Amino acid sequence: MPAMSSPLVLIFYEKLMPGSQMVNRLQDMGYRVVSTTDPLKLVDEVRKQKPMVLVADLETKTGDVPDSIRELKEDLETQHIPVLAFANLEDEALHERARVAGAKLIAGRDGVLDQLSHLLDHVLEMD
Repeated sequence: MPAMSSPLVLIFYEKLMPGSQMVNRLQDMGYRVVSTTDPLKLVDEVRKQKPMVLVADLETKTGDVPDSIRELKEDLETQHIPVLAFANLEDEALHERARVAGAKLIAGRDGVLDQLSHLLDHVLEMD
């Protein structure tokens, strides 16, 4: 089990794949990982956990992840937390909504697992 000093990543996903694979990959990379599968609790989880980064699947049946990102970016307590979002590349409207809401990087679902280390490095770079 990683030490408490390991950086914390909060990941939101509803679909088991690639969600559970991403949790395993993040742990292999040395991160502590907390996951949530309830989009309606996403904002509260971020506030409670205070992760170094949020990784979020934009595609959900029951919530609106871009709205959650917007809420986090409007909150002084959470606006500094970078967001790596992912969705199918074909859903350009969803990508654009996430970008406007404040996601730092939006990746395609198909490549996100293979590129996770590179994507996280990019998201965590200082502006």
